This record gives sequence, structure tokens and C-alpha cells, in this order.
Amino acid sequence: MTETVAFPQDRTCPYRPAPGYEPLADRRPIAEVTLYDGRKAWAVTGHELARKLLLDPRISSDRTNPAWPMVSAAAAVEFTDVQQKVIKLLTALVGVDGPAHRARRKLVQAGFTVKRIDSLRPKIQAIVDRRIDEMIAEGAPADLLKKFASPVPLMALCDLLGIPHEDQDYFEKKAHQILFGPDAGGAYDELMAYLTKLIDKAQQNPGEEGFLQDLLAERDPSSDIDHEEILQMFLIVLVTGHDTTSSSIGLGAFTLLQHPEKLAELRADPSLMPAAVDELTRFVVVPDGLQRVAADDIEVDADTTIRKGDGVFFLFSLINRDEEAYDDGDTLDWHRPAFRDHLTYGFGTHQCAGMNHARAIMEIAFRRLIDRLPGLRLAVPADEVRVKPGDAFQGLAELPVTW
Repeated sequence: MTETVAFPQDRTCPYRPAPGYEPLADRRPIAEVTLYDGRKAWAVTGHELARKLLLDPRISSDRTNPAWPMVSAAAAVEFTDVQQKVIKLLTALVGVDGPAHRARRKLVQAGFTVKRIDSLRPKIQAIVDRRIDEMIAEGAPADLLKKFASPVPLMALCDLLGIPHEDQDYFEKKAHQILFGPDAGGAYDELMAYLTKLIDKAQQNPGEEGFLQDLLAERDPSSDIDHEEILQMFLIVLVTGHDTTSSSIGLGAFTLLQHPEKLAELRADPSLMPAAVDELTRFVVVPDGLQRVAADDIEVDADTTIRKGDGVFFLFSLINRDEEAYDDGDTLDWHRPAFRDHLTYGFGTHQCAGMNHARAIMEIAFRRLIDRLPGLRLAVPADEVRVKPGDAFQGLAELPVTW
């Protein structure tokens, strides 16, 4: 019997897999792991098998399944009624399967067209430049996460959603209260009232372009508008889009500062930036350990069967470095022939709907940081930069920099 590996584990280097996952890499493409409560689950670590399973309808995203795998005791606590309502809101897209998922995905994808993303690029650059201006005015050192990596995606997402600039602080505050505050119920009611006003305004101005107008256009005009469904889409886009993109900017900036030769290459040839953004996304892997549950038995090979009710985790930090799919996967390389072939954004029906918006934000953020702060560097030794725990999105607790 091969001893199972504990899952999840914390990273020591911010952009590399947890050292304790090395045995899992050796056992590609799948191995058994042990969760915090002793329960066994499966860790998928092979690129080809990951693509196959992410397309398999027996790999379920249904978080209401009693067998849904939990990664920590904190994730398994009993939630209040309000907290359960919020979780239902946030998992309305990513936590369902089949026709319900397809209908909701179609709804949210309407706001992420290529034309819409391209139209937002000037606004994103204005946001990025404004944050850099403020950093320069306040002077070094600064926490790049607090001053730049976190506010930039949040403000860009608010612009995408059509939330007026003067209301963005209010919306952020109420969204945070819904998720973490003591008066989540009151915040929910306030946001519903606020969105009702936005919906009324959008209906009165049908010719205008915007995310909300796109959501309304996808609906059956003869049916009543489900305001809670609109709130679901707004919160899903805001919460999932903000945390992952913010962490990707922070981890990506740290990684670039640790690879000065690659940073110099980007300065010399800005046309490499789209490939660099995807290569950094492959390399740092913010959403590591995607959770699923088996809805039926799945025979992987003659020796391995995933049983109905088994938890399944996709370790993208290992999947994205699988030597069967990537030459020298532990190395940053902007020149990979298929630089968008990584699985950080998922694959199949649940692939991230907002990935092109995230790419646009990161391209502009990194390009302007490189151009405007040529002396950007860490303000502390690299080994003093704190990493977030491994049971959540990967990222940094802070990123002290100077220039």
C-alpha cells in the first residue's frame, strides 16, 4: 500500500506547488489523498485525464450533494440561514450541473463578448494608471496588493457591471457585508433595492450597452424579471472575478520580480504580453484544487475506479506542469506554441466565463507597471513574503514593493 498524501497543503514558494505534493506528481495522472477529517478523495494530476474528466457529466459540481468533499473544518461548519442563502447565490452558476447550469451560463456569457471586453480596455487602462498615480504620489514602499492588485480588478468589474463610479464603494461594502458581515440579511435587502433601481434604469434606456442590458436581452421578454437571479449574476461576477484576478496580478508580479531576465524580455518586446499573461496564469495557478464529486462510478483504468460519492480534486499546479503536455513545465516560457492550452480557467462546460476579461485586466496591469515603474522591486526578502493557506485560492497575504 502506498501512503496517501494529506490534502490540501500550503505552498512555500508562492508560485510552485506545495512541496508535499511531489509524491502526487510522481503518481500521475491520479492518486488518492487524505482530507482533514480522514476521508479519502482523488487528486487528478495528469493533463489528459483532467481534460477527459472535466468533460465527463459524472463529475458533478453540485454542492448540495451530501458527499461534497470539504477541505477544512471551517468549510464544514453549519451555516446560518442567511449564510446558506448567500452560498446559494454564489454557487448558482458554478455549483449546478445540466440544464440549470447551461441556462445560467448563457445568461452571464452575454456580458463577456469580445466586443464588450475590447470596448472596456480604455477604461481599464484609466483605472490602472490612476492607481499607479496614487501609488507614486503616496511614495514607496507600498503594498502592491492593497494599492494595486486588489482595487484594479474590483473597479474594472464594477465598470463591466455598469455600477456608476460614485456607487462603487457602496456596492463593494454591501457585497462584502453579504459575504462576511454580521448584518448579511440587511445588506442583501439593500443590494436588492439598489439593483431594482439599476434594472429600472436599464429598462428605461434599452438602447444603451452594458452588462445588465445584455442580461435582460437574454431573457424571455414575456416573463417577469427575477431580481434575485440578476443579483446572483452580479455577485458571481464580482466575487469570483475579483479574488482570482487580484491574486493572479499579485502572484504574477512577484513571479516576474523573481525572474528579472523574463521581465527584461517583456520590456524589450511588449507584443509578448498576451502570451506572458497566460504563461503566468499557467505557472502560478490561483484556483488550485478545484472540487468535484462523482455522481456515478467512473473507471479511469484497469486499476483505478472513482466510485459514486468520491470527492475529486483537480490539482492544476501539477496538471499545468505535466511533462506529457508541457516541455520543461517548471520553467516560465513566453514562447510556448500553444500558450493558452493550460487548464487554470477550467475546461468544458464550467470553463471560466470571464477569462477574457481577466486576461485584459492582467495584460494592461502588467504592461503599465513595467512601463511606469521600471525600478519596481521587492521591499523585503522574497522568503519573507507571506503566502495564503492552501485551503483557499492561492495568493499572497501582502506584497511589499519599492521603486
